[in-house]
Amino acid sequence: MKVDNFQFYDYLLSNDVVSEEVVKPLLTEAQKNNIQLYELLTREEIFDKKEVLKMQSEMLGFQFMDLSKPDILADTLHIIPEHLAKRALMIAFKKEEDKLYVAMANPEDLQMIDFLHKKTGLEIIVHVADPQEIRAALRLYEKTLNAEFGDIFGKLDDDEKDLAEMAEDLPIVRIVHTLVKHAILQGASDIHIEPLEKSIVVRFRIDGILRQAMSLPKNVLPGIVARVKVLANLKLDEHRLPQDGRFKIETDEYKVSFRVSVLPVFDGEKIVMRLLDEQSGGLTLEKIGIHPNLLEMIDREIHKPNGMILVTGPTGSGKTTTLYAVLEILNSPEVNISTVEDPVEYRMQNINQTQVYAKIGMTFAAALRALLRQDPDVIMVGEIRDHETLEIAIHAAMTGHLVLSTLHTNSAAGAVPRMVDMGSEPFLIASTTNIIVGQRLVRRLCFECRETYKINEKELETLRESYDMEKIFGAVERMGGFKAGEKSWLDVSLSRAMGCSSCNNTGYKGRAGIYEVFIVTEDIEKLITEKGTADDLEQKARQEGMFTMADDGFYKSALGLTTVEEVLRVTKE
Repeated sequence: MKVDNFQFYDYLLSNDVVSEEVVKPLLTEAQKNNIQLYELLTREEIFDKKEVLKMQSEMLGFQFMDLSKPDILADTLHIIPEHLAKRALMIAFKKEEDKLYVAMANPEDLQMIDFLHKKTGLEIIVHVADPQEIRAALRLYEKTLNAEFGDIFGKLDDDEKDLAEMAEDLPIVRIVHTLVKHAILQGASDIHIEPLEKSIVVRFRIDGILRQAMSLPKNVLPGIVARVKVLANLKLDEHRLPQDGRFKIETDEYKVSFRVSVLPVFDGEKIVMRLLDEQSGGLTLEKIGIHPNLLEMIDREIHKPNGMILVTGPTGSGKTTTLYAVLEILNSPEVNISTVEDPVEYRMQNINQTQVYAKIGMTFAAALRALLRQDPDVIMVGEIRDHETLEIAIHAAMTGHLVLSTLHTNSAAGAVPRMVDMGSEPFLIASTTNIIVGQRLVRRLCFECRETYKINEKELETLRESYDMEKIFGAVERMGGFKAGEKSWLDVSLSRAMGCSSCNNTGYKGRAGIYEVFIVTEDIEKLITEKGTADDLEQKARQEGMFTMADDGFYKSALGLTTVEEVLRVTKE
């Protein structure tokens, strides 16, 4: 909910809330720096956030709701599903006959209000509330979750049962379902169920960081393991060997695939489930955060009829997601696309996806060799791990196919010496490689609690120890990352993580990619053939206008999407 600075200024003066001498200089400063007047009023401690919110509510014609001590009935709370309440930052706090009273952070979200009316059949009476108080009140859902677990544990019995019975036992089914639902609603990418000597620890990986979600009694472990094995179609009576499987959950609210790994450990069997949101389909290179200048280069190269497109980075840096986004662009009825993956992460329509299974000889190389007899136009190889796979990929690129794959290297330019080390001839690499994309994932700043600041000379000198800050400044300027008046790093408004209830006091919420795009031009081809080092190749590419991951990282820092500390964490070797 935002109010125009001049309207707010007029409101303050017309209601004699504050004198013109106090507020006029703040209005001038707000307009000059393109920030909200209310931010300055709270910064100068003229009003607190709640007072400002009440005044803004009155201006827009809404009543204000104090949720500092929420007294909400469970039946009323659950009229709005938890995932919807958290996503839209709203809470149902009272129901009267055909009316539902809802506190919202954004009362102008007419689409959501209309949706609630149609879903509940009730008249929606909207109130404004402090976003922080709404988040605190949303914890009431967690209290009902804990109560639900207590209810489940109360229904467990200690009778001896075989594993198949245990997997279908209603309390066990509810435990697994509740864990999975909670992980989905919190936006977790992985669920870890880890047996200890006397308990079970459940941890969720959120924004790349593992966080403990809850602790369960040890006696439910056999039932949980059995239930997950049934869902993933694994052997119930196998406890000594690792097993891998997958399953899918579809509801009106979400559609998620789970990759399951069960591993024997000292205190039982550990389960890790990777969550893959199938509703995030329609991935585009724009959505994953690639700069428009880089998009143009990538789009040009992926529409060539043959050659190699490589994506590099460490494990968990989003390489496969980038390849899927490229496949989405290329996917059409006129193009035969085949993939070899380990494992197949997302199912894609009209694309032939093959799963690697090394135990029976179905390796990347074997599958790729077979694919070449299937008349493909585009081939995606999940990862180039060895000389044989690389040679077949290069051969395919030379004989009229477009080959997409990934490599584990620290930079885009570093992929070239890596392929040479794997036994490929430099002249073959130079003639078949079209483009190499390097990437990392940084944590996104929480927009509710981030704080802007400007670095000082001492901090800038520290950064200069790791980066050529002047060269990066020029790159970020060319990328359009600076506002008017930001002529040096000392002028740039950056953001730092603070922490609030919305982001579990981490200061971060979600992740974003930072990228570099290395195009194999004629001069680069010549340098590869002459066995140039990764540094030589990168220096030449920068002369030709390449933006590095550090450039893109500082560009996104200047935009306020992430912090300099995050860029340092993922790019500094």
